[in-house]
Amino acid sequence: MTDKLLSILIGYVCGCFLTAELVAKRFAGKRAAELGETGNPGMANIMASLGFVPGILVLLGDIFKCILAVVVSRLVFKESGAIIGLYAGLGCTLGHDFPFWRRFRGGKGVATSSAAITLYTPLWSLIAHLFGILLTFTTKYLCLAGVIIPIVYGICMLFLRNWEAAILAGVFTLLAVFCHGSSILGIRKGTTSKTDVWAALKKKLGKKG
Repeated sequence: MTDKLLSILIGYVCGCFLTAELVAKRFAGKRAAELGETGNPGMANIMASLGFVPGILVLLGDIFKCILAVVVSRLVFKESGAIIGLYAGLGCTLGHDFPFWRRFRGGKGVATSSAAITLYTPLWSLIAHLFGILLTFTTKYLCLAGVIIPIVYGICMLFLRNWEAAILAGVFTLLAVFCHGSSILGIRKGTTSKTDVWAALKKKLGKKG
């Protein structure tokens, strides 16, 4: 149990580094909280406020910090097996969502949680992400993907009878619901804006062509 708690702590420390703050300072000379309508230190807000490249840099940075947390935990606690990386990924998501230095107001943890489950079981993670991508393209609501990915992944772990991973997937799901809850409720109220990801990608590729 100690190894799992320490791995969560390692992940939390890594997660508290918000890439969006560094990118926002570099490209806009502002804090991420001062950008966009939400001030969210995540890829979506940075991309909408500063453009494609800054958004991708945030995404890559958030993925890298999760990889770092997982690698360190697996090196330190080799005897605990691959599952220890999932605990580190959970800690990284907690750090990203609730950084202590930002009064526990952070991002939504989609990139970190996605990286965590991908590093643990790439194939089953791919299946979960395909569901998330399909739902996003169909509904145009980004918030739904953040919740459906850990749900589908948890179902996959239940199918494999990997109970521990399924429980952790449930925790990831609860975090996603907490972070995306207001946006999900806003869908019914009509206050949550849609994002046509496919159209945006085609437009971006068209400019390059």
